[in-house]
Amino acid sequence: MAAARTDGHTRLDGVGKVFARAGRADVVLRDCSLELLPGRLNVLIGPSGCGKSTLAKLIAGYLPPSVGQVSVDGVAVTGPSAERLMVFQETALFPWMTLLDNVAFGPRQAGVSPGEAKERARKFLARVGLQGFDRRYPEQLSGGMQRRAEVARALINRPRLLLLDEPFRGLDHLSRGLMQAYFLDLFEEDRPTTLFVTSEVDEAVLLADRVIVLTHKPTTQRTVVEVPLPRPRTAGMLELEQAVRIKRQLLDLLHEESGKAFAAPAPRSAA
Repeated sequence: MAAARTDGHTRLDGVGKVFARAGRADVVLRDCSLELLPGRLNVLIGPSGCGKSTLAKLIAGYLPPSVGQVSVDGVAVTGPSAERLMVFQETALFPWMTLLDNVAFGPRQAGVSPGEAKERARKFLARVGLQGFDRRYPEQLSGGMQRRAEVARALINRPRLLLLDEPFRGLDHLSRGLMQAYFLDLFEEDRPTTLFVTSEVDEAVLLADRVIVLTHKPTTQRTVVEVPLPRPRTAGMLELEQAVRIKRQLLDLLHEESGKAFAAPAPRSAA
């Protein structure tokens, strides 16, 4: 297992995000301050609709904050960057490219020679169990295989910060379990600073070094729960007493925050 990376230290300081929706001010984040520790697998959970994806897009630079600042290694985030790569819920593979060319795309854009980029891409495809599929096109692959290719395409670039927004959502139980295992293997080879968004508590406990729990909307950080399970991780560790205790703690927190959302008054139109 590789030593943890020391880059990718991310901070949100007093961040707010407001959207205008049908004549109303929709306050998604309010005075949100949190930290992604470098070389750690930081998992983000919260009540449904609380703004998890919005927060990830703010860190990636796809959305600007309405107030406050997002910074990575002390530098303010002002837009997207190749040093902050995001894997989305929906596939973003280029449909006109083979799997090999998709994974080699990042290194080629960085100036790596075609031969070296493709050789590196083949190695990453093998790491996610896709050796022999390098000449296939995305439409010829199952959903789980596409997700594996997406993760390989992100990690081959060794980003300073890797963000994944519910990347295994919609997969069947078996495919999701396989994806978690492949992802853990890849993470433990390089230990990049990672933010993994999920709505599945079991997945959070299995993957995380630390779980950031968000409040109901308007969202801020409720607390951080450490997950001191040893690495490398396996699905069987979810049966450990320590894992069961952490899962119960997270479920209690989510239940409490979800209850607050139902009790909150309906928003008023913006003045």
